[in-house]
Amino acid sequence: MTTTVSGLFDTHADATAAVRDLQALGIARDDISVVASNVDGDVDASDVAVDASAGAGIGAAFGGLGGLLAGLGIVAIPGVGPVVAAGWLIATAAGAAAGAVVGGAAGGIVGALTESGVPERDAHVYAEGVRRGGTLVTARVADEKAELARGVLHDARAVDLERRRSDYETAGWTSFDPDAPMPPRDRVGTYSDRI
Repeated sequence: MTTTVSGLFDTHADATAAVRDLQALGIARDDISVVASNVDGDVDASDVAVDASAGAGIGAAFGGLGGLLAGLGIVAIPGVGPVVAAGWLIATAAGAAAGAVVGGAAGGIVGALTESGVPERDAHVYAEGVRRGGTLVTARVADEKAELARGVLHDARAVDLERRRSDYETAGWTSFDPDAPMPPRDRVGTYSDRI
């Protein structure tokens, strides 16, 4: 059996550390997904082909993650906007978005997360976090490695999801809404809500 573990990161560097450590734990790159906001256009997926494994282009932006990032591409997710994404989660999200009735389901990323076992309440915060400029790292791991993988995300400075949810709700947010106006980018580096 497998478990899905996820972490939201305010910086690409923290997300990169999480992916590296998940791979060091023995989690195959095919079981790791990265979805990074590209609302500022600061991540260029076209540079992947240059030599991601050597750390050029997007590899440099994400710390040279090699094979995993070789599959990165820019995708528009309904309600999230442009993201740079790789891995199984984005393929699931694209399918969910294509099958969703416009204005119906909460969007491809929420559907993909919940389909993979992430509680819907958490999936909404993850989607909102990406929408606001964050990077989501999600991995499918063997049940016996789930706690170790969660520890990796913690050590890599994943945000505390409950605190982030509380911050959003304090500002009037109730759930991810793909039809809502784009919110301001999260105040990267100013939150004290890391795990």
